[in-house]
Amino acid sequence: MRLRTALCSAVSTLSALALLSACGSGSTTAASSDTPLVGVDYPRSDTDFWNSYIKYTPQYAKELGLELKTTNSQNDVAKLTANAQTFISQGVKGLAMAPQDTAAIAPTLAQLEAKKIPVVTVDTRPDTGKVFMVVRADNRAYGEKACQYLGTKLGGKGKVVMLQGGLDSINGRDRTEAFNDCMKKNYPGIKVFGEATNWDGAVAAQKLQTDLTAHPDIKGIYMQSSFALSGTLQVLKQKGLLVGPQDKKHVFVVSNDGIPEELKDIAAGKIDATVSQPADLYAKYALYYLKAAIAGKTFKPGKTDHDSTIIQVRDGLLEDQLSAPLVTADGGTYGGVPSVKSDDKSLWGNNLG
Repeated sequence: MRLRTALCSAVSTLSALALLSACGSGSTTAASSDTPLVGVDYPRSDTDFWNSYIKYTPQYAKELGLELKTTNSQNDVAKLTANAQTFISQGVKGLAMAPQDTAAIAPTLAQLEAKKIPVVTVDTRPDTGKVFMVVRADNRAYGEKACQYLGTKLGGKGKVVMLQGGLDSINGRDRTEAFNDCMKKNYPGIKVFGEATNWDGAVAAQKLQTDLTAHPDIKGIYMQSSFALSGTLQVLKQKGLLVGPQDKKHVFVVSNDGIPEELKDIAAGKIDATVSQPADLYAKYALYYLKAAIAGKTFKPGKTDHDSTIIQVRDGLLEDQLSAPLVTADGGTYGGVPSVKSDDKSLWGNNLG
């Protein structure tokens, strides 16, 4: 696999040739007998985004020459802890996970660290504890991009609903805080109704229904994930508000994931924008960093060759922040934020077989 990182090094047990192969422009190929066993815990399988991640994972494991074991913790940290024990008993050399409760995972991470099993977390970052690498996009940028789009479309005035994810997750907190901070700073004339939903579509729909009944002049909705897509469209349809963007009754909707359904809905004028989370690259680089960890490589902050930046979040914790563009129908720039057209073939949501 041809990959370069901005800065990387290897432990002394790696030969100079291996180091050059890892950090240079050449390909790295594992010996035919070297197929490390790795575990991947899928966090859930009830959303299109995570089902896409599940589809990509075995594909990239095969490309990287990794033997793969998988579990599904179904958004339950207790199940994730149990699944980690299963992986340990199976002798995995590395483990990728996406803990939805980013505080409660700390004891499991400590146990894996004690057993010298490197961990890569995907999409979420643990509140405490060490992992080899976090593979994630900048979730604060998600909230800021949604804010700039809605703020521009509403002309800096009006009311919007933010359907938050789970606030026990770093993702929910980052998106919420960034959206609110951006609105206060740039669009003080917009009132934000924040609704906690715990990533539950039924809860999101019920709260949106209540808000629209109490405030029929709401003109914008920010869904922190596509979990709320179906319910939001249903509520808007019931209210007679599911109309095209040229209609005065149109409510501007920004989502967050980049699943195929969102891209189709943007093209159809049902929603207006989304932020494309890279489900394909989450799978690809989670496994890439696991393989690197098993090989004894290390990384430092800096630019990568795959349009991302590795940052140091805190002592002993690095995060590869992958690119996640704003997606719109016209590919315009909103509040200084450039966007990609919804039919752009570079978007993973347009390339899912």
